[in-house]
Amino acid sequence: MYAEKVREILAKHSRLDVDVNSLKEDDDLYDLGLTSLTTVNIMLAIEDAFDIEFPDSKLNRKTFNSIESLVEVIEELVD
Repeated sequence: MYAEKVREILAKHSRLDVDVNSLKEDDDLYDLGLTSLTTVNIMLAIEDAFDIEFPDSKLNRKTFNSIESLVEVIEELVD
């Protein structure tokens, strides 16, 4: 459920050079071109979409590394 919305957000905000629908859940988004600027845009879009706020402890490369890691954090913050 969350993965599909994360893909939509990535498609709109990540500026990756690949089709986000072709990504595997554990693909490294930074290896595919994610930047610190686009990470901030993705964070804001996720916060709006799921009505959550990322705590400082989750504002790191590991959180935004993959669709899988983003979904894990979202599930933790929504529950």
